[in-house]
Parts: sequence; C-alpha cells; structure tokens
Amino acid sequence: MTTFTKRSMSSAALLVLLWVCGTALFASSHREAPLIANDPLADNTDLYAFRSPDDPNTVTIIANYIPGEFAFGGPNYYTFGENIRYEIHIDNDAGTPGDEIVYRFTFTRVNQDPSTFFNIRLGMENLKTTYTLERSLDGGTTFTAIVTNGKVPPPNIGPRSIESGAGLNTTYEALITASIMTASSGEKVYCGPADDPFFVDLGGVFDLGDMPRQDGQSRDGLAFFNVHSIAIQVPIATLRKAGAPGTPANILDGNYTIGVWASASRQATRTLQPNGAAPNDAGAWIQVSRIGMPLTNEVVIPIGDKDYWNRLTPYDEISEGTLDEYFYNPELALYMDDDLFGGAVPAFAPLRIQRNALQGFDFGNGKDGLFGLKGSPAVAGTALDDAIFGTLLLPGAGKPRSVDLWPIFHTGVPNLPPYQLATGKNGNPLAAGKPFINNFLPNGGDMLRLNMAVPVTSRTDPKFSPLGIVQAAVLGLTDPAYNGNTNIQFIPNMDGFPNGRRLEDDVTLIELQAVAGVALAAIGLWYDDYTAGGANPVTQDLVDVLSYRTGVNNNDKHFKTSFPYVATPWRGTEVGQ
Repeated sequence: MTTFTKRSMSSAALLVLLWVCGTALFASSHREAPLIANDPLADNTDLYAFRSPDDPNTVTIIANYIPGEFAFGGPNYYTFGENIRYEIHIDNDAGTPGDEIVYRFTFTRVNQDPSTFFNIRLGMENLKTTYTLERSLDGGTTFTAIVTNGKVPPPNIGPRSIESGAGLNTTYEALITASIMTASSGEKVYCGPADDPFFVDLGGVFDLGDMPRQDGQSRDGLAFFNVHSIAIQVPIATLRKAGAPGTPANILDGNYTIGVWASASRQATRTLQPNGAAPNDAGAWIQVSRIGMPLTNEVVIPIGDKDYWNRLTPYDEISEGTLDEYFYNPELALYMDDDLFGGAVPAFAPLRIQRNALQGFDFGNGKDGLFGLKGSPAVAGTALDDAIFGTLLLPGAGKPRSVDLWPIFHTGVPNLPPYQLATGKNGNPLAAGKPFINNFLPNGGDMLRLNMAVPVTSRTDPKFSPLGIVQAAVLGLTDPAYNGNTNIQFIPNMDGFPNGRRLEDDVTLIELQAVAGVALAAIGLWYDDYTAGGANPVTQDLVDVLSYRTGVNNNDKHFKTSFPYVATPWRGTEVGQ
C-alpha cells in the first residue's frame, strides 16, 4: 500500500482535547482515532439512516455518541457534553457542493440537588440535561431553533432511583416516551441513553482478524454497554431534493437519494480555571469527530491518518484524494489473498478475492482490476465510460477496487451497467442486468447514502435479512420471483446497508464480504473457480463468501418497533462489573 507522510494536528485542534474525562481510559469500540479516544463525549460511535418501518413517509436518522458506557457508571453517569456542537448533515443535491440541511444539537446540564452524591433522589436529578435543536435549510448559513428545552431522560440507574418513591416514582419507558419531542417544523426527536445497537466481536477482530475466533467462543464486545443516541424522524418531503416530484418516478428514483453524515465540534481553545470554576471555551468551532459509513476510520484508515480523517468533511475528502488509496487497495484484502498474507489469518479462510475473474481480471492489491478496459468499446455507455462520469471509477492503473469498494464508500452506486445484477447479462458483466441499487450522490466522500424511494422491508417479512443489499442480490440472482426479468422490481432488503443502514444490518459481515469481492460477483465478475461460459457460477468460492459468519451476528437486545427504535438502555443493577 502507498505510504503517506504523517500529518500533525494543529495546535488549536490539540487544545480542544486538553480536558479529558478519566472514565475514558478503558478499552472499547468506536474509539477509532487516537485524539478522539480521549474525548468520549464528542466521539461519534455509529450512524443509521432508514425509512421508518411503521411510518414510511419519514426517514429516521440516528447518530450515536459516547462509546462503551457502563450502565453502572456512577456516581458521574454519562450524558451529552456541554460546549459541543452535535450535528447531523444531509446532502440531497449532487449539483450543489456541501450540505443542504443541518440539524444542530447543543446540551445544557444542571444539578437540581448538589447536596447529595446520588444522581437521583426524592424526585430531583443531578446532571439533568436539556437541549436546543436548531435546523438550517441553507447548508449551515443560518439556523432556526425548532426545539427548546428538549428533555433528555436520566441514566437507567436502577429500580430505587427510577420506580420508587425515593426516586422519580415512574418507569423508565415512561421517561423515554416523555422525552420524545415534536419539533415546531414537524420532526420527531429523541435524545438520550440507549443500548448500543452495534454488535461485533471486538476481542477477536482486533486480535489480528481472529473472527470468528479459531480457539474459543466469539463474544459481542458491546453487549451490556450503552451509548447516547440522537434520533430524529424527518418527513421525506423535507429531505428530498429541491424540485423533485412529490412521488418518485420509480423505486430507484435518483432524485430521492440523500447523503447523511454526523459530526461533533468543539471550540478551539479551552482554558482551565485555577479556582475550580468551569473551563472557559472560546474561539472557532473545530470538527473533532465525524462518521458516515460504519468502520471506515476503524478498519480502513491506518492509524497514522485517523486523526486527519476525523477533521475532514466528506466534501474535503472527495477533493483531497490522498486517502483514496486505502480503498483502492484495502489492507483487509491482503489477508484474503493466498499470494500475500491470507494464510496468516485463518479466520478469513472463506474470504478470497477475485485474482482471475472470468480468466481475465485481477482485483488483487496493486493490480489493475478493470482498468485495462478503459476507453474501449466494451465500457461505452456504462458507468465506467469517461464520457459519463469522467475518471471517477477508473482513475488509473494499480487501483483495482476503484470500481466497487471506493464508490460504495464515497459516491454510492448508480443504476447503470455494470452496477446491475448478473441476472439477464448472459455472461457479460458490462451488459445491462437487473437493477437493484441506485444511491449515487458523487459530490461528497464518506457518507451513508440512502435512496428514499426504495420501499421498506417489513421486519416481520420472512425474507427480511441483516445482510441488506447482499441478501437482495442473492434473491435477485436466485429467487424465481425476481430472476426471470430485468425490470426494476422491489427485492426484499434493497433498503438495507449500504443503501442507508438499518439498526438490524450486520455491517461488519457485509463489509468483510464486500472486501472479499461479493459486489463484483453480484454483477457477474465471478470468483476464480468459475470458468467463463460455464453454466453455474455458484462455485465453492462464492458459497464460502456468502456463508462466512463473524461469530456475532445480532444485537444483544431487540429493537423497538416504533420511534426511536433503539433498545432501552441497560440498567445499572442488571449487569455486573
């Protein structure tokens, strides 16, 4: 892989992290960059964007912060930080650089009873948190307050603190319900504690890729941990591109595609007061954390560039360009290639990338992938044609994953050949096939991209799957209900990751399968053990990739069926230390 010069953070960006919370000093997930690991209250952990299953005229966006919250974290329980701007950004127009819509949350904390060390006593709360929500419809130039004095429920400490007369004399579910606000502009909003919806074997994956564990039981490293969620349910009419028709032309209408990312910012200077008073924050606001696609900064960007990635916007990233090499030649692919280091990671043995697809295309790191076709009649009229998208998808030699991994993370995928299912292609991956995704929005970098025209897959549908688009592709290729034509047709799970992200989606598994070339296979660039022209491309290599599992494939709690959908946070008295 290409080596980059190590960049130093500006002195201003370093100053924002002088004050750190001592409770941050434990191993956890989501602590994806060295500097933000010391500032957990401003640390984005995950981002979700999906059409609301019980209200499909809306989209729900959930941005989570504060990694690895112990439910029993007293006496100073976790809550949103003051002097932090928590923001959700929406891009809906590729013709205009930057955000179109920004939601900004700022939080305030008060102690109602500072005479006690308890967080809750006799109906009073300490660290009682409220917020103001502002919305900008001009990309952040001007803001209007749409929620003031919004409620944040207290931590789910235990039955005496919540239910008893010595505490709040209520139930925690009632506290959650009372904290669901309706903005003056119509959005539903919830800010507060939640079970961490991410699931992954942290111990295994960071032990040099031991997932599933080869000698022992895999374990969800985030089980019994909480986070703080900012959830907002927004009418599609608010989010869609200006001028887009009120009804989409079809279920893949590109006018209904949005890009979503979240961030946290602090002011440039924090001055500690010698008399013990609250620190003084001043100066310009500096972005210290961001998130779009899951796991980008954790497992794609190397440690020397993680802080740099965190302070870029997606729009900076798409034009900056030097980080692209990590997607063109991903480190994880080195461990899925027997010619390189595949044998060193036995857990990844089922995951092997295409080195000789159709006996002509090599997607190994440093190889050319489809670049040899550049400018040829074979790519004319496809998304790989310079006349359509310029050099975006075939930028040069030695960048094999510019056609699959890079667009998945940076532009979304257009409904053009070759990005259609192999169904109907008659063995030619560059031919037109069955459409199954269109979330192309090429003016920004790493964002969740969601086509809001795609219908919702019911969570009770027998075909619902946490494998998202991967499962939609499998059904589109194999199920007689879908593989008999090349029409635009709803296939269950077309609304799943990476077309947005549902809470149930197993993004760790999907991204590992994607690195292993599953998207290439879906469009007809089959695995090496398939001979071009053969009758059946469902070879052992393909079966191995599709049947691979990480050892942890679902959350430790069931999600709610209505807004805010995240599960109730773990209670301090129900989990051990």
